Amino acid sequence: MTLKIFRSSLIVGLCVLVISFTLSMFVLYNYHEDQVYTELTSEARNIVHGLDLAGDEFFQDFQPLNRVTRVAGDGTVLYDSVADAASMENHLDREEISGALSNGFGQSAHYSRTLMQKTLYYALLAGDGTVVRVSCVERSLFATAGTMMSGIIWVLALTLALSAILASRMARKIVRPLNELDLDHPELSPDYKELTPLVNRLKEQNSTIRRQIDELSMKQREFSAITDNMSEGFLLIDNRAAILSSNLSAMRLLSAHRDSGLRNLRQSDCPEALKRCAEAALAGRRSEISMPAEDRSLCLIASPVVSSGQVTGAVIMVMDITEREQRETLRREFSANVSHELKTPLTSISGFAELMKEGIVPPEKVTEFAGDIYAESRRLIALVDDIIKLSGLDEDSPAFEKEPVELYSLSAGILESLRPIAAKRNITLNLSGEPTELKGIRHILSEMIYNLCDNAIKYNKDGGRVDVSIRRSGANTIVTVADTGIGIPYAHQDRVFERFYRVDKSHSKEIGGTGLGLSIVKHGAQYHNARIELKSEPGKGTAVSIIF
Repeated sequence: MTLKIFRSSLIVGLCVLVISFTLSMFVLYNYHEDQVYTELTSEARNIVHGLDLAGDEFFQDFQPLNRVTRVAGDGTVLYDSVADAASMENHLDREEISGALSNGFGQSAHYSRTLMQKTLYYALLAGDGTVVRVSCVERSLFATAGTMMSGIIWVLALTLALSAILASRMARKIVRPLNELDLDHPELSPDYKELTPLVNRLKEQNSTIRRQIDELSMKQREFSAITDNMSEGFLLIDNRAAILSSNLSAMRLLSAHRDSGLRNLRQSDCPEALKRCAEAALAGRRSEISMPAEDRSLCLIASPVVSSGQVTGAVIMVMDITEREQRETLRREFSANVSHELKTPLTSISGFAELMKEGIVPPEKVTEFAGDIYAESRRLIALVDDIIKLSGLDEDSPAFEKEPVELYSLSAGILESLRPIAAKRNITLNLSGEPTELKGIRHILSEMIYNLCDNAIKYNKDGGRVDVSIRRSGANTIVTVADTGIGIPYAHQDRVFERFYRVDKSHSKEIGGTGLGLSIVKHGAQYHNARIELKSEPGKGTAVSIIF
């Protein structure tokens, strides 16, 4: 504060000094110049009077106060008290000379930047038609100011000293009531009414702090309520691995109790995986470890808590991943089933081909064997094609760019291609709605609708019906494929879009298919930012809607 007051006082003093000095210099300089012109005028008149009385003899033994020059009417210099008149140039174009010849008198000033001097000229017309000019050299404003520099320096030093003393005294007086103020119970002294806004702010701040403490306590209770009702476990530890906060789920998943269980993750009865996870986080690394716990599988995720560049603790999430592990197991089983599905037709093809190669197949059986080989080959090709399609959708990089696709005509073409298959089981195919255009990838949209319609026929009842509708609902475009088939059991409806998942393996094998059709629909919908809705009732049919 002292420095700020000193700086402000010094700036004010300097500004006043500069302004006063500048105004004074201009006033004095202008006054001095007027005085010089007055002197030059008086001297010129005296010389003209003497010249009128004595003629040219006046300049004999003449001792002027300033420089005197006599100029003829044509500008020729007749006399100069300082220089040789014969060597001087014509003065007819000089401002003061031309003024005197025209008006009887003239004056001018000439400033020399090199010498920093100003020469004042006054010319007066004599009775004989010549011009008498008197001039003198006047110091410039800057030169005059230079002579006063020593005094200015003393004034500056005095201003500096006074500013420092004033700043120190003012700072002490200002901070004294602030240092004496009781922050918890601020009361204002009558002598310092200027501090009223500060005291009022302190009172408001104290009230705000008390309110915030109450809100913080409430938020702490809310946080405890939220974390205690989380299905995931939550642990907060300090840099010594001591548990600062935890929820009931963490204690339950770790088979411990809040009152008599874990207190520190470095104690001996702490699970080894939990120790490793915590130590990695306290070392500044994010860690994720799977840990078996009785009949469950747990996933531990630990992240360091960093403050001012230092690890001050860690947050550990404990999640039950038993269901996810089970699903992974199921997926591995499905992969094994697919491998088996690939191996079975390949074995058949290899066996048929080997018999035909050895020539032990009767001629009348060759056509039958060739048909079996063709059927198994088509089955393999369909399976490989579906896998390739899914791989392309997984990579999210189809080879085609999006284009406007008219869904109604696209669906009509798909149904037309499926009519021969549906006719074999007397299944009716219907299309309703209106022409609707969508920007997407044509062959992916075609695969999605084809697979839905193909499934609706495969899993339908003889004499059943498949209804396809294309409609708009606000900003959405909805494609719905509904059938009157066998339906999907409720327990399986969440999984039918998984790869290779089959509700009834024996029935699926009987009607054919790869088990990838609905997975292609799901991934195609994701690529087009669409969502899928499934409604199915066992024995009554299924309706699948894609909402773009």
